[in-house]
Amino acid sequence: MDNLLTVLKGKKIVVPENISELLNGCKRYQVFNTPSELADAATNGKNNPEYEVGYDIPGKGHYVEAVVQRVKNGISANYTEAYMRRRDPGTMVIADDKPTDKKRFIDKYGYEFAGLQSETFVWMKQQDLAVFFYFAGRENIGSLGIAIAPANAAFFALGLSMLQEMVAVDELKEGAELRSVIFVAPVFRHTHFNGKQVVVHNRTESIHELYSYNLYPGPSAKKGLYGVMLTQAEKEDWIIAHCSAVQSISPYDNLTTFMHEGASGGGKSEMHQHILREPDGRVLLGRNKLTAEERFITIPRFCTFNSVADDMAFCHPSVQKKDGKLRIVDAENAWFVRVDSVKQYGDDPSLEKMTINPTVPLLFLNIESQPGATALIWNHIQDEPGKPCPNPRVIIPRKSVPNVVNRPVSVDIRSFGIRTPMCTKENPSYGIIGLFHVLPPALAWLWRLVAPRGHNNPSIVSTGGMESEGVGSYWPFATGKRVPHANMLLKQIIDTPRTTFTLVPNQNIGVWDVAFKPQLLMREYLTRRGAARLRTDQYQPARCPLLGYELNYLTLEGSKIPSRFLKVYNQPEIGMEGYDAGAELLSDFFKNELQKYLKDDLLQTGKRIIDACLSNATIEEYNEIIPMSYEYEYSFNSIDDYEQSGHYNGVRG
Repeated sequence: MDNLLTVLKGKKIVVPENISELLNGCKRYQVFNTPSELADAATNGKNNPEYEVGYDIPGKGHYVEAVVQRVKNGISANYTEAYMRRRDPGTMVIADDKPTDKKRFIDKYGYEFAGLQSETFVWMKQQDLAVFFYFAGRENIGSLGIAIAPANAAFFALGLSMLQEMVAVDELKEGAELRSVIFVAPVFRHTHFNGKQVVVHNRTESIHELYSYNLYPGPSAKKGLYGVMLTQAEKEDWIIAHCSAVQSISPYDNLTTFMHEGASGGGKSEMHQHILREPDGRVLLGRNKLTAEERFITIPRFCTFNSVADDMAFCHPSVQKKDGKLRIVDAENAWFVRVDSVKQYGDDPSLEKMTINPTVPLLFLNIESQPGATALIWNHIQDEPGKPCPNPRVIIPRKSVPNVVNRPVSVDIRSFGIRTPMCTKENPSYGIIGLFHVLPPALAWLWRLVAPRGHNNPSIVSTGGMESEGVGSYWPFATGKRVPHANMLLKQIIDTPRTTFTLVPNQNIGVWDVAFKPQLLMREYLTRRGAARLRTDQYQPARCPLLGYELNYLTLEGSKIPSRFLKVYNQPEIGMEGYDAGAELLSDFFKNELQKYLKDDLLQTGKRIIDACLSNATIEEYNEIIPMSYEYEYSFNSIDDYEQSGHYNGVRG
């Protein structure tokens, strides 16, 4: 379509001047209307089995960014650099002068973005370009955007067209407003950014511009557009949660909706996994890393579940019923699933079946493949000999997921996941979290403010230690100010008292390797309980107050979970000494991270909660600020009630 601008004018769609100039001045452009068209273009034609995506870099010569192969079940793309196979958490910079707590372009690089912006358009005008429209969001929540990328990077465009709904030109509504644009120019990471992934956000009065200077979809096509949507949500005072969600159904037909939040690597995609049995039918609970002892439990029947969301969900006002429960709807058109836990055939039969024989072509990233063969999700590409890439991915359209839930759902349990390292008394760490903990609302808010990224994160380039992702764990993708998001999260928690908040580790419980079993067993146990409350003798204040309530005992289908998995200090390798040292590390981390929220515009209730943490408050003191809904003594006070009263549930402020 060479007359795109004419067609848009006929539809009364206003196109920003810089986009018009680019399309009028470029070497050539092609408009795509379906993901299948982009899949054909990914290898420079559907008859080509393999294609190298490369560019001429001044001073470097021809550089191949990725090798793209046509496989039986879709398109497989592999980057030539190990660094490009994971998201760099430092990609986002802000080019405009609107309010932000993020690094501005001029402060990070020492010059104005306008010059690089001009260079970007000059380079893009010399390329054959791929152009298409997308809707960032779902269920009429979100906005229209346009993507412009080098035509030879069609695999990147394919990923974007799957993650956010692609809109054909003929389907564009008259008078539709373009609210975002993605310009893709990968050569500049070499010429201007020392090979690093960079995504520049430029929020103009009319449109949110994204300049993607890399070809990994994570920071731009996915998280970049998450940032676009968060900018809109911040203006309108609502939240887009960084979460997965499932509706779990027990063998006794109880239905419980879980919303699992957390930083990257916190187990969001894994919440959709089925529990694997050993050949003899038992379930491996964990393996002691020091003694190699294994502990098994027996579960006759598992719960079934229907998937709702994989990584982000709208908490939009239009879907709320104001009945004390939070209602959410998936914010994506496809899921960017990490498959590092699938190491061999049979590790996840459901996902394997879905990806081997898909209903539509899929996009595989960091998966070893051969042209014409079937890409298998357990064949992870090697970053170096003997070291598999920790971030293999596959993009799966929602419509391909069996029994996926397309309507808004009411949340019963909001769990928060954290990757925990091994802990011993000799080498204490924050790996002191038991199988799961119950959190009072005030503590649930604090965990979302801090949002620890945790141990050995597979999704991003990191130091390997504990880092903070910040408010709601979505802060790395937000463009605005930190405190308004903290306030929105607090209001949301107060407005939805009919919620049970839990904290759940993955990877390690003390010295026991548990992978993602804790959250999967939590899902099994709490689904079976339904609305039944825990017995008062079943839980008690955790020895570390930041961990809320710890469990005294837990029995799942007749199998008792050993106390050492519930109270980590009962592990002889750790004891009270190791536990308390780990608790101190966690407390110091929280106290340090929470300082940045103590601003004048933070709600007074929020200041009270943070002050409580800084003063080493007890669980009872947190409950005095906001009553714990788990006791089923719901308070339907609003945030205004808390802010305007000098009394906070009997405690004078």
